[in-house]
Amino acid sequence: MIVNHEEFHSYVTSRGAALLRVAHQLTGNPSDAEDLLQAALVKTFLAWDRIKDRSSLDGYVRRVMVNINISSWRRRKIEEYPSDELPDVPAQGDSRQHYDDLERALDRLPTRQRTAIVLRYYEDMTEPEIARTLGISVGTVKSSVSRGMAKLRGDLLVLAEGPGHTS
Repeated sequence: MIVNHEEFHSYVTSRGAALLRVAHQLTGNPSDAEDLLQAALVKTFLAWDRIKDRSSLDGYVRRVMVNINISSWRRRKIEEYPSDELPDVPAQGDSRQHYDDLERALDRLPTRQRTAIVLRYYEDMTEPEIARTLGISVGTVKSSVSRGMAKLRGDLLVLAEGPGHTS
């Protein structure tokens, strides 16, 4: 295996931050995102000489991250349990607060819905592209995005109404 270390290093240096953001959106956790990206970059490094189209590297690394993330879902026990009580609602804040609220709302989504939304709205992938990436049907992508967006809207509406708001 002959790998151009400088070329790989240059790629990681230039695209690492953007790829880490994608990994964070896929995992919902900064530490898990770093682990996911590292594992994906190791696999990319090992396949470097087989990747002929360097313009498709981002797509290749994203696909590796999605595959690794899906494999981890399948190995993991369900650790989410329904509750009758909503979590504490944060106070209204600045635009950074709204971004943080959105991040937390994304984190509460089931993994497939979060992944579909991240790929659709953060990575601007089409539904057929997402279906191919995740290995699911376009209909499943549509329903995952639709249900996820409905949950996000509900979560953010609750946050916007604030504590003590009555309907």
